Amino acid sequence: MAILTAIGLMSGTSMDGVDVALIESDGERIEWLGPVGYRAYTVAERDLLRAALVQAADLQDRTARPGVLAEAEKAVTQSHAEAVEMFLEENEIEREKVAIVGFHGQTVLHRPKAHLTVQIGDGALLAKKIGLPVAFDFRAADVAAGGEGAPLVPIFHRALAREQHGPLAVVNIGGVANITYLDGNHDPIAFDTGPGNAPIDDLMRARKGIPHDTDGAIAARGMPDETIVAKVLADPFFAQKPPKSLDRAAFAKLPLERLSDEDAAATATDIVAASIAKALDHLPKKPKKMIVVGGGWRNPTLLKMLHARASIPVKAAGAIGWDADAIEAQAFAFLAIRTLKGLSITFPSTTGVSSPMTGGILVRS
Repeated sequence: MAILTAIGLMSGTSMDGVDVALIESDGERIEWLGPVGYRAYTVAERDLLRAALVQAADLQDRTARPGVLAEAEKAVTQSHAEAVEMFLEENEIEREKVAIVGFHGQTVLHRPKAHLTVQIGDGALLAKKIGLPVAFDFRAADVAAGGEGAPLVPIFHRALAREQHGPLAVVNIGGVANITYLDGNHDPIAFDTGPGNAPIDDLMRARKGIPHDTDGAIAARGMPDETIVAKVLADPFFAQKPPKSLDRAAFAKLPLERLSDEDAAATATDIVAASIAKALDHLPKKPKKMIVVGGGWRNPTLLKMLHARASIPVKAAGAIGWDADAIEAQAFAFLAIRTLKGLSITFPSTTGVSSPMTGGILVRS
């Protein structure tokens, strides 16, 4: 199969900015992982996206863009266009060598049980702005067919982990956390495990006026409230068999009001660790190790709690040579190539869809 060059773009549920990555692949194997980049959102853009999350809660039509959602979609598209142009210039990449750009957009609503998932971002306008073909709207077809529409990255995890000995768990801790179970050539098993960085970040913003708990330092000074952890983990979601997925807002209101800042941060962090550890009960075999990607790998307090809860080795992706910050952007470059080639991106074992599904809408510049 022909090897193609693709750029992937990802703006996650943490809403901090746009990750950019270039890869070369045939859609099955990774030939080369190229340069990566980042375009931070401004304070005004982040405020706009948070307002869009609130507005999106009432959506019934995934194509509707009432009120602030229309403004937010324009901002998302423009920021991604700027990210691509900066990336091409900084890395001296010739535009004509890029076959496709994978554009995830910004998730503002994800309710697969209602057959509703919304990622804002205008793929056709982005293609026009950057002068390159764009694949976007990767989740919709899967959700329309009865799947969860998430997670989408497992097929890339399998390509990335070909040299790793399984069984292996790759845990992505973004705003929501998800797990990919890999064992040889079997289809990956994947599902959302529960909250990720979102409730910790929201707590820090509300209590401290800061975007996150840097290095888990505030949580490290506190003590988790085991009663609260157990209460949250009693939610039926955690016992539900996969596949399953979550909206960012699903565990946004943790019962932490009576706790100090330090104990609240420690409790929120331990809830994330405990929910990931509980997810191991749904796997065919206990993994030999866990590799953590996404923003959570930067939180040593979370990794320490996760190791204690899971009782298996927990490694940050960087320890095995992966670029933890760029993996999702790399994944959407990979998914864009698969979309261009008509290859499946979701599977019964990852989203619960009845049969492997292609996905993504392709637009030319």
